[in-house]
Amino acid sequence: MDMRTRAPQPFEEVRAFVAIELPGEAREGLARLRRELERDEHRFVKWVDPAGIHLTLKFLGNIPARQVTEITAAIQEAIQGIAPFEIEVSGLGAFPGLGQPRVLWVGVGGEVDTLSRLQRNIDSALAPLGLPKEERPFVPHLTLARVRQGASPPQRRSFGQLVASATFSDRYSITVRMMSLMRSRLTPAGAVYTRLAAVGLGDCECP
Repeated sequence: MDMRTRAPQPFEEVRAFVAIELPGEAREGLARLRRELERDEHRFVKWVDPAGIHLTLKFLGNIPARQVTEITAAIQEAIQGIAPFEIEVSGLGAFPGLGQPRVLWVGVGGEVDTLSRLQRNIDSALAPLGLPKEERPFVPHLTLARVRQGASPPQRRSFGQLVASATFSDRYSITVRMMSLMRSRLTPAGAVYTRLAAVGLGDCECP
């Protein structure tokens, strides 16, 4: 993951999403977990760079760069009345399960009701801008790895057994103080992320 700050031109389209950025301590913990689980024999597993892991609230897809200001204003409206709150990063699991995993994730707990309300508010606020509401229920998690489609059932089972044997007892408490509108540019070397805008909760000022 690379963080760069080139402002998009108004005529461009940008691949964007709304997310909560993680502090360095949590990212370092996810990096240690990856090192514990990564194996040469599991080359069918595609790992996410821990430095680029975010808690995504809404994926927007490709949007016109000129719409960034309008989207930021909608997010600002959506978070009115929501003060900074606490979430906790802990636990390890897989979708749909460890027997035949497709996605390896780290869980998100804490004030999940507030987090879910925030996600719903943002989803509703962006719908009038032509960004459809999410059809699937919001399940807060951090994606750590994906198993490639070509992996065989025995390969998936082997990876699931490794994950089940892992001892990830770390817990990271995070105070959510702002929402970030992020840009993602896909390159052969991996995704390049840029923060397009940030909106603070309550009286918090964004960096």
